[in-house]
Amino acid sequence: MMNLQSNVAVARTGAGSQGGSARLVARGPGAGAQAPKGVTADDLLAHPALGDCIRNQAQALLLLHQHSPRTASPFATQQRWLVSQAALAKYFRNEAAMAGSGVLSERLVNVIVDQGLASRNTASAFIREMLKYGVVRHLAGTEGRRHRPIEPSPETLAALALWLSIHLATLDALDGGERVAALCADRSLLGAVQPLIADGLLASRAVREPSKTFSLFTWINDGGIVMDRLIAGCRHGAGGAKRILTDVESVSALAQRLKLSRTQLGRKIAAAEAMGSLGWSGTRGKSTMWVSDEFWREYHIAQAVKLTIIDAAFVACFEGARRPAVEEALSA
Repeated sequence: MMNLQSNVAVARTGAGSQGGSARLVARGPGAGAQAPKGVTADDLLAHPALGDCIRNQAQALLLLHQHSPRTASPFATQQRWLVSQAALAKYFRNEAAMAGSGVLSERLVNVIVDQGLASRNTASAFIREMLKYGVVRHLAGTEGRRHRPIEPSPETLAALALWLSIHLATLDALDGGERVAALCADRSLLGAVQPLIADGLLASRAVREPSKTFSLFTWINDGGIVMDRLIAGCRHGAGGAKRILTDVESVSALAQRLKLSRTQLGRKIAAAEAMGSLGWSGTRGKSTMWVSDEFWREYHIAQAVKLTIIDAAFVACFEGARRPAVEEALSA
């Protein structure tokens, strides 16, 4: 697992310029960090650099998945991603009320069921799976208790911090903000902003009911990563073409690289082909894959909605409160 104590962020290299790419770099609290202003999805969708910035973001999310696929497992499907967001929000709110208290599994199950995300049995099984693989753990010193509170593992919190940094860096690249620097200056922002992000995601119909091709992939294991890979492989400045060429040449190679089932992925690719959302520039499996402009647009709309929710949550953390660590960075 990457060391996120060094404040890993996405380098904003080449936003809106030829040949830009995303990479992971260490970044410390920067002088001049400031509370950002909110943006709208329309603002983002109208930005000329959005395509390049979203492609960089997709590349960074792929790197996160490759570094720690097990830690990324809670986010493997749309349902698991939303369940994880709801559970993390409950944990952070418990911590804000009483630090070190963790959260009882039964309370998490109640939140998941109340949000209509899963049945009680499915929610309980999900939590047991997360315990089994060390994504969450029992609080130390609670051995022997009938009901033991749990907490995210340090690796999980580190991955969450990187996930947030990746998205904040995209916003920064689009408007010149310094959200990543603010997060680096005050690590308590993670626990403050995540519940607000979860609230926004769970309240968004666009998030909970994705459209067409996007929906086709979000309900398979690591379907989001498949879409990230396709978009990351699109050629620079490809937006606007009816068919946008990627660098993907084989379903088998794609499945192997992402450690997915070739059979399951093949079925979804075939279904997307039938919808006209993607296809092959020549003989199937022996040429370059393309994605349709509609699929490209769906993906970017979904990212714009998500980024708007994240930005609104981040701004809300500064409203009516001063962040001491950020103020210190401002005066540095």
